Amino acid sequence: MVLQAVTDVDTRFTDIVTGWPGSMKESSILHSSGLFKLCEKGERLNGSKLKVSDGSEIGEYLIGDAGYPLLPWLLTPYEEKDLTESNAEFNRRHFAARTVAPRTLKKFKDTWKFLQGEMWRPDKHKLPRIIHVCCLLHNITIDLQEGTVDEPRASSSDHDANYRQQVCQLADENGVRARDKLSEHLIGR
Repeated sequence: MVLQAVTDVDTRFTDIVTGWPGSMKESSILHSSGLFKLCEKGERLNGSKLKVSDGSEIGEYLIGDAGYPLLPWLLTPYEEKDLTESNAEFNRRHFAARTVAPRTLKKFKDTWKFLQGEMWRPDKHKLPRIIHVCCLLHNITIDLQEGTVDEPRASSSDHDANYRQQVCQLADENGVRARDKLSEHLIGR
């Protein structure tokens, strides 16, 4: 069963979707989520905008891996092999920022090991609610422990052994523009 999550820098879950089979594509899960619908309608990620080097503005956005579509509010890395200086810098910073998600999921899995079926096999219809409650408890424990312990860093090897990186070829034209403007802005152009 998939847990698709948005996390903050403090390893809290800010949005979750669960209950879909592990074989389902990340982009399909996203498109079926409430977050997607709200972001598309402009009801989420509608805060202050960043003024970039060319004078235009970029709205709030999330970052996602290559398994997600490139959208104005969801920026994914460049996939080309020969990257420009600005695109390579964007990817470097994107990767650095994205390490929070695997760190959050590692911490979550380490805390709630029973969800991985090590201790019991819960009813697949109840499991999404159990995961949801565990995510809420995860956030509460972070709030209670805030500032007490430095968390170990996760690495790309912290995924499940059978995890296969997905690549989504969907790229919204406005998402391409937003990512390009941000990549130029990052190197001061």
